[in-house]
Order: sequence, then structure tokens, then C-alpha cells
Amino acid sequence: MPEHKAIKVALVGNPNTGKTSLFNQLTGLNQKVGNYPGITVDKKVGKALLAEGCYASIVDLPGTYSINPTTIDENIVLQTLLHKDHNDFPDVIVVVADIENIKRNLLLYSQIKDLQIPTILAINMADQLSKKGVEIDLEQLKIELKSEVVLISARKNLGIDELKEVILNYKSLDTESLAHISEKIDKAYFEELKQNFPNLSLYKAWLYVTQLEQYNDLNEQEVALINTYKEDQPKLKKYQHKETIYRYQQINSILKKTYKVDKSKARDLRSKLDRVLTHKIFGYVIFAVILMMIFQSIFDWASIPMDFIDAFFAELSSKTQEILPAGKLTDLISQGIIPGIGGIIIFIPQIAILFLFVSILEETGYMSRVVFLMDKIMRRFGMSGKSVVPLISGTACAIPAVMAARNISGWKERLITIMVVPFVTCSARLPVYAIIIALIIPQDRVLGVFSLQGLTLLGLYLLGFFMAMISGYLLHKTLKIEGKSFFLIEMPDYKLPSLKNVFYTVVEKTKAFVFGAGKIILAISIILWFLASNGPASFDAAEENFAAAKETESVEIDGYREALASYKLEHSYIGVMGKAIEPAIKPLGYDWKIGIALIASFAAREVFVGTLATIYSVGNDDEENTTIKQRMAEEINEETGEKLFNIPVGMSLLVFYAFAMQCVSTLAIVKRETNSWKWPMIQLFGMGLIAYIASFLTFTLLN
Repeated sequence: MPEHKAIKVALVGNPNTGKTSLFNQLTGLNQKVGNYPGITVDKKVGKALLAEGCYASIVDLPGTYSINPTTIDENIVLQTLLHKDHNDFPDVIVVVADIENIKRNLLLYSQIKDLQIPTILAINMADQLSKKGVEIDLEQLKIELKSEVVLISARKNLGIDELKEVILNYKSLDTESLAHISEKIDKAYFEELKQNFPNLSLYKAWLYVTQLEQYNDLNEQEVALINTYKEDQPKLKKYQHKETIYRYQQINSILKKTYKVDKSKARDLRSKLDRVLTHKIFGYVIFAVILMMIFQSIFDWASIPMDFIDAFFAELSSKTQEILPAGKLTDLISQGIIPGIGGIIIFIPQIAILFLFVSILEETGYMSRVVFLMDKIMRRFGMSGKSVVPLISGTACAIPAVMAARNISGWKERLITIMVVPFVTCSARLPVYAIIIALIIPQDRVLGVFSLQGLTLLGLYLLGFFMAMISGYLLHKTLKIEGKSFFLIEMPDYKLPSLKNVFYTVVEKTKAFVFGAGKIILAISIILWFLASNGPASFDAAEENFAAAKETESVEIDGYREALASYKLEHSYIGVMGKAIEPAIKPLGYDWKIGIALIASFAAREVFVGTLATIYSVGNDDEENTTIKQRMAEEINEETGEKLFNIPVGMSLLVFYAFAMQCVSTLAIVKRETNSWKWPMIQLFGMGLIAYIASFLTFTLLN
């Protein structure tokens, strides 16, 4: 049969459904690869023998999740299926789905069916039905979808002949629209749209309004009319959102009648692992054990490199003072810049280990199981299952986590998620937790396996998550906002993690943390050094008065220097500021130096350690290269004469940083995402009040 008379077939499907395998089965070696006109995207076309003397010209379109394009590949699919003058415009479309992700696959099928082009659904991996515990009522599914449905296995060449026969008889296929979106969204709006574009199908006209930027088959009047519709973008986005929700509602209804999964009958390895890892009891136990191992590793594996880095920067600071000539510039470098940067660099090992484990969990496919597992909990606290993604990503940083909440369709659930995400322990809190836990918690082990320090860190992560849940529940009960969203997640197959992907993820995220925090640290360290090395007009006189008073006393040289440095720091600009806020923070067990660190860390939580490093460096004239950890351990409470960083003070600080906002960047992002200063201000003062009360109670009970 001449090629121009061949039936034109378009293969369409989500990525990883076996679409290309089907293409290879249909065409064999009779295929060629080129490029779409003007685009460097592969175009695969082949010929398939359907029957004696009858051929099909088959084009393998790029994988796409919907015909609402966000990439060049997806745009190719849309352009091909909308324009009849396109070289590859099909006589019939074969939508390839796989048995495990059929709900997601049917969204694409539903959209394509509404284009009123003859459409066939080919469900791939049919040979895995019994292994995966899946049952499909094929005849009922055909009725519900108003089309032919064929079970195939492209890998084992099953059902291919039946599919060829259906393609051969494509003219008999039902082309009636499946979703009838106009009746569910705005009937009057869509009736007007149909009247204005009588030559287009209703759904095609809708796609012209919402998706296309180029209109090859419309006249100038129709293009002007399309642009008029495009002017009301808020309405278009609202209607698109309604369309997606309605389509999934319809798909759920169809699958309830035709598709059943009994995981207890599944025999494949993935199903066996899923039964254990997503079990309603053991799933949570396994997740808790994995978290415990991660946090123990953060302390055990990172201790040696952290001690080395700490000692290196202490030595560097000391050598700088010895080598460079005495003066303000030398003091700035040795007492401001070096200790400040060292206060961040020291935590690279712990940050890298945290990202290493998170990356491995994501690469293996386990993180998706965690999201699925936690969905059952989230809904009890007024959030969507999709809220788990921002909450988990919040362990890295609250800023991208807040932005990730955009995927939550319901405004109320999205707002609640945005409000509670900052409670989740982010990597910026880790330096604060690490240094304080190392100071106050012994390195003893429980049952000879789990260290007390690792368990304490795990407890702080759980505390933040617990507070996020409680806050979400309270907001759910108090916010008078209507709305509900739907949860959809793809469960990927388990796989060995790619070492290359894990390496790049760890390097990039660690770099982002270090350099992002480093800019803030460096600037604040310089400011703090200036404020700690200078004072009001009485600063120099006060120093002279102190020196004169000490001359009459019998004081050792080293003791005199230490006392003088401490006196100067207390009467500097930063000392005056610290003394001013000391009455407010004294009930929490903090002195004025800690108060300065609290103020400075409002820019970013991790600045807390760098601030104390700078303050203690300025206030320390000891020529020995003592580390920041040693200086904090030796700090004395002036009133009690005991060590300042004891268990009551340390636990009070840990609780404060677990709850307080202390991140101006997060507030800015929340303002942008909610388009109001109302919600970030509620976060700032609400979380601050919770942190203050919780820290006060912790210090009072432990003291």
C-alpha cells in the first residue's frame, strides 16, 4: 500500500509506560529517527504491517503527563494533536498506560479523548497483573471510557495482534467526549466559547484559549477573540484547576467499578517490600529506626572532621594574630572574620551526612513510601497528603518548602502548610543543635548502640514535627476557610541509588547551605566585631578607669588581660545592647552575650554559633588556640560562678530554636506566597511567643 494511504497512528503516554517498547514491537527495524521541524527533539517514525497490504505510519510522540505543556516535548504533543495541517496529525491515537499508575495515565487519556479523535487505550505490562494483585474488568472499562481498551505486554509481545486489529478498524471507534467539562465548570461560559468557534470542538477551543500561543489555522478575527479570552487569567487558572479536579473525580469513579488492587495477592518484590514499608504499624517503626540511625551517624561520623576543622580555625586565628602587625585590621581578621566563617565551616560534615541520607532515601524510592505513609496522619491535622512533601523538604530549608506548597490545590490546606513548615527542623538549626548537644549531653550509649546525643537530636526533630501537627490542627479548627484538595502520588519502583546523582546532590546542597549562610555570616561577623571592639564616648574612659583600679590590686598578668577584655566587651556597643535585653531573657537562663546571639540569628538561625564565636573571640585575649566549643564550655555564669552552658540553659536554648521563627528570609517568602504581611507577622509573633513560654518552662523545670 502506498505510504500516503497508510493509517497515521500517534503513540502517546506518560514517561516510563513502555510506549517506546510498543513502538519497537509494532515497527521492528522499519523505523527512522529525525528531528521535528526547527526543534532539536528526536522524532521517531516507523511503519507497521497491520494486515495483508495494509500499513500504519506510527509516530512515537514524546512522553507527557498531560496536554497542558510545560516543556518543549509536551508542547510537541499538543501541537501535533491540535493542528490538522501538522504532518503527523493522526487518524487514530493509541494512549499507552501501565497497570500500576493507571489513575495518573487516565488523566492524559481523558484529555485526548475530548479532542474527539479516534482513541485507543493500550494498558501495558498485562503479564504482571497477577503478580501485582491487579484485577481489571475490561468490558466495563470499555463502556466507561467509551473506547476500545487492549491489554498488552510490549516486552513479551502479548496483545499486539489485537491492538493492530483495533487500529485497522479505527473508523468504528466512538469519538464522543468523555469529561463534558463545560457542565461542571461554567456552562454559560463554554456555550459562548462554542458559539464563537463553531468550526472547533469545544475542548479544542478551550485549549486554544488556555494553552496555545500560535494559531496556524485561525483567521485574524478568531485570534483577536482568543486574546480577549486570555485577558482574564485568574478565571482561566480557576477553571483549569476545576477541570483537573473534575477529571480525577470522574477517573476515581470509573476505577471503582473496573479496577481493583489486592496487595495481599501481589507476589512481586516491590509489592512484598511495600507491604512491609507502608504497613500501618511496622512502616512507622521502620521509618523511626531509619531516622534514629541517620541522626546517630550525624554525630558519630562527623565528630573527627568537626574536631579537626574547629582546631584548624582556632590555630589559624592565633597564627594570624602572631604573623600580622597589631592593629584594627588584624583584630578584624583574627577575631571577626576567621571565627565567624569557622562557625559555619565546622558543620559541613554534619550537613553533608544529612543530605547524603536524604538523597539515598529519595533515589531508592523509599521517600515516596514515607509520603504515602504520612498521608494518613496529615489529614487528621487539617492538611493534605501533599503537605508531607513541603514538610519533609523543610528538613533542608523552609524557603523551598514553603514554595513547594504551591502544589496543594486547596487554599486552606496550602495556607496551613505554609504556616507550620517553619516548625520542622531545617538544616540551619543543625549547627545550633550540634554545638549545644555536644556541650550538655554526654556521649553515653543506650543498649550499647544508640548514642544519647543522636537520640537527643532525633527528639528535637520529632518535637518540631509534633508542634507542626498541633499548630496545623489548631489552624484547621480556627481558620474559617472552605476548601478541599485531592492527594495523588506516584510510587516509583525500588532501585539502587545512582552514586553520581547522590554525589552531585550532596555537593550542590552543601554548597548552597555554606555559601548561602556564609554571605550572611561574613557580613554579621564584621558588624559584630565592630560593635564589640568599639563603644560609646565613655568606652575609652571606662577602660582607663578599669586599668587604674586594677593597678592597685595584686593581679596576675593573664588574669588582668582576661578581666580587661571582658570589661571592654561588656561596655562596648554590643555589650550595651546585650545588657538592654538581658532582663527579658534572664528568666530563660540566658546572659547578655547569648542575647546578642539571639538578635543576630534573626537573620538566619545558623548565625547563632558564628555570633558566639565572634563574641568569645573578641572577649578572649588568651593566646592559646582554644576552640569555640572549649570557650563555650568554659563560659561562667557571673551570678552563680558555675558553667553557663549547663543542662537547664542548654535545653532551654534547644527548645527556643526548635520553635522560634528566627529567619527573615522565610518571612519574606511567606509574604510573597500569601500576598499579605498578615500571615508572616502571625508566624513571627506566634512562634516567638511559643518559643519563649516553652523555653521558660524548660529552664524552670530543669533548674
